[in-house]
Amino acid sequence: MRGRPRLKISQEELDQVIRLHKMYQMARPGGQRALLTYRDLSGLTLAGCDLSDADLTGAVLSGANLAGANFNHGILFGCNLAKANLRGASLVRADLRGACLRGADLTNANLFDCDLRDGRLAVRDGQGNLATLPADVGTSELVGAILVNANLSRAKISGSQAMHTDFTDAVMRGCKLVRADMRHANLNGANLEGADLSGADLRNASLRGAVLTGAVTALTELGGADLTQALTDKTAGKSINELAQPLEALIRQHQRFVESGGVEGMRLDLTGYDLRTAPSLAGAHLTGLKAGNAVLYGLNLEGAWLQGAQLEGADLRYCKLTGADLRGANFTNALLNHADLRDANLGPLTITNDRTIDCRLDGASMRYVDLRRANLTRAIVGGADLTGANLTGALLVGTDLSAATLTGAQGLDH
Repeated sequence: MRGRPRLKISQEELDQVIRLHKMYQMARPGGQRALLTYRDLSGLTLAGCDLSDADLTGAVLSGANLAGANFNHGILFGCNLAKANLRGASLVRADLRGACLRGADLTNANLFDCDLRDGRLAVRDGQGNLATLPADVGTSELVGAILVNANLSRAKISGSQAMHTDFTDAVMRGCKLVRADMRHANLNGANLEGADLSGADLRNASLRGAVLTGAVTALTELGGADLTQALTDKTAGKSINELAQPLEALIRQHQRFVESGGVEGMRLDLTGYDLRTAPSLAGAHLTGLKAGNAVLYGLNLEGAWLQGAQLEGADLRYCKLTGADLRGANFTNALLNHADLRDANLGPLTITNDRTIDCRLDGASMRYVDLRRANLTRAIVGGADLTGANLTGALLVGTDLSAATLTGAQGLDH
């Protein structure tokens, strides 16, 4: 059976539909919900438009500019979005079943809880019977799509085709990927915490530095996959159960050590320990802590005192370090991707009147880190990767960013 023909509309007609939809959203007289079913919008511009709750069933949007558009709760069932620009678009809880996203750019897009499972379009024949349209049906297709740093948490992608798809740094917590074909996909740095990968095909995929804690991998094909430095449920390094005393007791001794200038207590050394099962360390007094190459992934360190801490090579991804005192801390080659460092102090630490220690971030991976209003005065960031970092309102007095990677960083004056 031939696919249903699409009605081509012009940019002017589309703009009018968008205006009426905005009036509809504001409950103004004359407003109309956008109904763009089976329309051909290929190559048109909807950038920045609010089409939340719109119905675009079966529409063709191939090559369209949808950057920053809002399709939250929208119906894009069976849409053709091949090679569309969806950078920064919001598709929260959108119905994308059976959609084609082949080669689409969804960098930084928000697809939280969206539905990308199989879909079928159907029409009634002359006798009133429903019949599917073979030209338009099938598995949701993400082949060759770019989903760098996209939010796919709780998204339903089971059974989809995602070969050679770029999921670098994507947040895919609780994502349903049952029987998904992800051969040769790039999942480097992706967060698949709690994802369901049952029966998924990940042969020859790259999962370098990916987070797989709590992920379901029953019958998952991983032949040839690169899992270098991937974080799984297996203890990474030494277990905190191997500590001579409970961590809380050791922290108290460390505090005495700091307050007494080393006369009492004992300095805390967590070098190489996996601290993921540790309790919240919010507000903890950890000045001068030694924790090189430790795994602190996802820990709550809000407001912690970490002046002069030795954290070189440590894994602090997704850590909450809001308002933490990090003056003079050493984060050389540490992982801080997606960490929350809002209002943190990464400035110099004064030792004596004529001696200070600058905070070291050289070689650190700080992709998509939140540094809003952080103090980075004189911080050493040579070779640091600040791709997509948010530096809005950050204090950068004497901070040389010339040798840092700043692709897509926000809040910098150019």
